[in-house]
Amino acid sequence: MTGSKVVSFGHYQPERIVPNSELEKLVETSDEWITRRVGIQERRWAGEGESVDFMATEAAKMALNNAEGIEASDIDLVVVATCTALDRTPNMAARVALALGMEQNPAVMDVNTACSGFNHALATAQHAIMAGSATKALVIASERLTDVTDFTDRTTCVLTADGAGAVVVTASQEQSISGAVGLGAADVRRRAH
Repeated sequence: MTGSKVVSFGHYQPERIVPNSELEKLVETSDEWITRRVGIQERRWAGEGESVDFMATEAAKMALNNAEGIEASDIDLVVVATCTALDRTPNMAARVALALGMEQNPAVMDVNTACSGFNHALATAQHAIMAGSATKALVIASERLTDVTDFTDRTTCVLTADGAGAVVVTASQEQSISGAVGLGAADVRRRAH
């Protein structure tokens, strides 16, 4: 059986840095309250032009630049995890493939499972490689949560931010991605008992 491994990483952070003191102006909270409860002191918020697909593409470019000997034209699967895409079609993965000039028409799909999105996207790529339907995959998580955040709810608005991360995954003789990545809720319940 073919295994899979992560060979490179990339990310994109929006330029705007938002410290806790700025949230104090929006909702009843304080830097001390946020830091004590969740440890966050600042976050990034996307600005105009920093869409979900833009951030995903920038993170993907970095991951590809960091993947020695792998070009965009070598990728045969693109999976993007997001729950904040404003448009349903074309999906974010197709937009990334187009922006990266992937003329080889890789398989493209989005995964919308909120917080666990990246894990599901990575498991999808891992399983495609193990099944032999892909050899090199680009897995990306990109969110613009500030578009859907309720800034009157201090229990959640202090947690959200915007940005993207990406990895290049390739076939490998050994399995170096944890098997837990592919677990569903039923598997977790079974293993817990």
